[in-house]
Amino acid sequence: MDTDALTADVLRELRATRPYPALSLTMPTHRKAPDNAQDPVRLRNLVAEAGHRLDADPEVSREVAAALRAQLERAAEEVDPRGALDSLVLLVTTDDYRIWRLPRTAPERVVLSDTFLTRNLVAAKAQTRPFRALTVAADHATLWIGTGDGIRPEKTDGFPLTAPKEPPNPQREERIGDTPSTFTDEETRNFFREVDEKLRAVLADDPRPLYLMGLAPALALLDEVGESSRSVIGRVAKGAPADLPPAEVLRELRPALEEGAHQAAAEVETRLDNARSAHTFAGGLDEVWAAVREGRAGLVAVEEHFQATVRVADEHLEPVPEGTEQSADGTVREDIVDELVEAALDSGADVVFVEDDSLAEHGRIAAALRY
Repeated sequence: MDTDALTADVLRELRATRPYPALSLTMPTHRKAPDNAQDPVRLRNLVAEAGHRLDADPEVSREVAAALRAQLERAAEEVDPRGALDSLVLLVTTDDYRIWRLPRTAPERVVLSDTFLTRNLVAAKAQTRPFRALTVAADHATLWIGTGDGIRPEKTDGFPLTAPKEPPNPQREERIGDTPSTFTDEETRNFFREVDEKLRAVLADDPRPLYLMGLAPALALLDEVGESSRSVIGRVAKGAPADLPPAEVLRELRPALEEGAHQAAAEVETRLDNARSAHTFAGGLDEVWAAVREGRAGLVAVEEHFQATVRVADEHLEPVPEGTEQSADGTVREDIVDELVEAALDSGADVVFVEDDSLAEHGRIAAALRY
């Protein structure tokens, strides 16, 4: 699955407590040859490591270990190297498995616990800036979900929607002299009210930036009859045929998406500048980590490709030599940035990823504090 499928409901389900052991396997992958030739080998090695861990764990019975190993091997066999992004996450229980491909790197890890490891998923979703787009016309509406890398139609809450076709009414046409204008017809207005109602339900359940695409009269009517368009980030005034392919939708949306990204970056810069002026600013991994743990961070800004391995000592983060691996006791953490991102989002903070080197003077990560 891709990060655009990580809805609030899916994340809650993944974080649920499960019978021990729930197995999480993460590893970096490569999008192109020749580097991607090593990925299947690394995956086999991690699967073997997971098997050894299961066999050596006194809390895991032989039957449970065999069932979990079988599911893990099925998951590994299903992984298609041609669809690789920057990391792979396998989440496995004795009777099920999930495969996630992420556009953000993750360290090699095998974790046995009573919950899945989700921080890599959460950080990847935040980094990809997921959005929704509604393409709307007089007789149909399609809801799309995507990131800057791709988009797909979302089949949820009744979407895609098609207006009911009304039979011709010769008596009405004779009475008024013509057919009504498409966007003043009451049936069309009712259809747009239905679109607005269902769209508001989707956004309430899983809020994401929203973009609209359709002819100008269609967008105007949606504004008039509903409320969902009030939160729109950008608009594209263009026809929206029901069979428009995903690549074409993304191409048409690209200028609006880029403008939305510029606006978001400017807002982040303003919030950080205001925080510095108000002395409610934290810079660097250790300061931001402390602020997040205390629930004081209102905004966390992270450079796109910032990753760090640290040692946790006396509730502070200390850098370690390059190549240091995660320790069994948890004092050395390979994915501390992803862990911080997940904790920040859990505390209600806004998390944004910014261009590399834009926070170089602040240690690649910064926060605006609530107090």
